[in-house]
Amino acid sequence: MTSLAAVRPYRPADAVALDDICVRTAHNGRDSRPVYADPAVLPATFAAPYVHLDPDLAFVLDDGEGRAVGYILGTADTPRFVEEFRARWLPRVADRHPAPEGPPGTPDEVIAALLHDPERMNVPELAAYPAHLHIDLLPEWQGRGHGRTLMRRFWRALRERGVPAVHLVMATANTPARAFYDRMGFHVIRAAGMDPADVTCLGRTTEDTARP
Repeated sequence: MTSLAAVRPYRPADAVALDDICVRTAHNGRDSRPVYADPAVLPATFAAPYVHLDPDLAFVLDDGEGRAVGYILGTADTPRFVEEFRARWLPRVADRHPAPEGPPGTPDEVIAALLHDPERMNVPELAAYPAHLHIDLLPEWQGRGHGRTLMRRFWRALRERGVPAVHLVMATANTPARAFYDRMGFHVIRAAGMDPADVTCLGRTTEDTARP
């Protein structure tokens, strides 16, 4: 690791690194490769569409040598993002990751079902938090303050767009991530139709009120 690590805007050359970060952190914060037959379905659902549709809200942690080792991605307007996801993103990846023909039977099919249902992101209880985000860091870069720096950079970008609040949806089992979000000032939002045993909705304002 280098002390020269810094947050910077996403560049198209970072795409492969972002996919890798997503895959290596997607299973409740751990490496998803032992779990999925084709783990590429994960970045196709949770990372790549954001840099394709909202590249100006994508920021990476650069290790000081040009390599992305973490990221924060998101959108300022979830309903608009959902529309563009279906119209502009899904046609690019649907053939490689087809929707399951029935109830999902494998981990890959569970994620493919999410990929083909972007409207799931339109949750009425989250309407007051129009932005949403995904943040991931490679394990060796966690616990060093970089997540906080990424989050603050994202909040500032949202404030500059006049966005008052942001939400995220996380796997409830990912307790280290939940501890981080709690420290960053997020609070629980109850949403009908979401089982809190499986997923947790969190939200907060975009004001930078987190503890140093």
